[in-house]
Amino acid sequence: MDTTEQLLDGLPKITGWHQEFYEDLHRHPELSFQETRTASRVADRLRELGFEVHEKIGATGLVGILRNGAGKTVLSRADMDALPVHEETGLPYASTATTVDTDGKTVPLMHACGHDMHVTCLLAAAALLSGNREAWSGTFIALFQPAEEVGAGAQSMVDGGLAGLIPKPDVALGQHVMGLPYDTVATRAGAIMSAGDSVKVTVYGKGTHGSMPHRGIDAVLLGSAIVMRLNAIVSRELQPGTFAVVTVGSFQSGSKSNVIPGEATLLLNLRSYEQATRARVMAALERIVRAECEASGSPKPPVIEYYDQFPVTENSANVHARVAAAFGHYFGDKAVTAEPETASEDFSVVPVALGVPYQFWFFGGFDPQLYASAAEAGTLAQVIPPNHNGHFAPVFGPSFATGAKAMAVAVMSYLGR
Repeated sequence: MDTTEQLLDGLPKITGWHQEFYEDLHRHPELSFQETRTASRVADRLRELGFEVHEKIGATGLVGILRNGAGKTVLSRADMDALPVHEETGLPYASTATTVDTDGKTVPLMHACGHDMHVTCLLAAAALLSGNREAWSGTFIALFQPAEEVGAGAQSMVDGGLAGLIPKPDVALGQHVMGLPYDTVATRAGAIMSAGDSVKVTVYGKGTHGSMPHRGIDAVLLGSAIVMRLNAIVSRELQPGTFAVVTVGSFQSGSKSNVIPGEATLLLNLRSYEQATRARVMAALERIVRAECEASGSPKPPVIEYYDQFPVTENSANVHARVAAAFGHYFGDKAVTAEPETASEDFSVVPVALGVPYQFWFFGGFDPQLYASAAEAGTLAQVIPPNHNGHFAPVFGPSFATGAKAMAVAVMSYLGR
């Protein structure tokens, strides 16, 4: 038995408290930068495991450090925040929580993206390493990050002095539960998750009576022209086969049928895998918005604001080779090559800021037989709920086991004796 298998043999002994911990987190979700209860519970558990703990990094972030002699230093990360989503899973531990968001609105709360699973799996890996120190040597850093959902949590920890609180890692590791079979681990070299950029565009016309369109400048017509032109960026300005997404998710203008409004607001989302493509899409967006405003005779320039921005998650080839080999050795044919996801993550902000390579992967959360039958019938989209959906509910036991083992296996590929 090698040291990794020796370490993982201890997982059944700790599953009890992890299920209770997971269900508690799921019942008590917290929005981005509001994760005080979650962070406190994590910090208490890390101290019980013998970790040196630093809290309130970037508001609610924290790290635990476990030193175990000479060797490499590995940082593993889990995100903690939930979403303003109404839970519809019917689970006995389903969330009924609400909170007030940054706009002052009362919103429902749910762990609809599996961050409660990520936290629990990382704590399991921490417990395994703490309880089996003879199996490894080096330093393990468990990082629990706030506000991934708004793309600001990782940067907040960097800005909050993270580098001065931890030894510099040799490598950083992260994972995400997805709509895959719960026995599956999937990763790849290079881009595994896209860059994401949200954009708020405000354009200006001149309000007038609905019966007198000649007396004003119609912001609805202006906004509509922009929407039509934006949808041609990918199909007409990028080389065929180049991946990008331009989505207009909100168009708000006016309040009454007989009033032509003088202002319109568009909310957009952009996705890309390459920085050159990202820059080109942004430039095209800005050109189109300004040109349509000019064509409509807008009385003042548009306002274009970028927010909730996520970098490309791009795995290091060298780290991938090492971690993927460890996954293959332990998980066999259930360790597969991932398809790039069009969703986005801010995980990479931390290793990039620290100047270290990283690896990010996916693990499954759903019944393999259900997944296989749905895939065969072409009904995956109907049967397996996506992340950010009110029905998203990974099957805890086997999903947890896969996520905890995957994290421990990846860590041991660097720290195992």
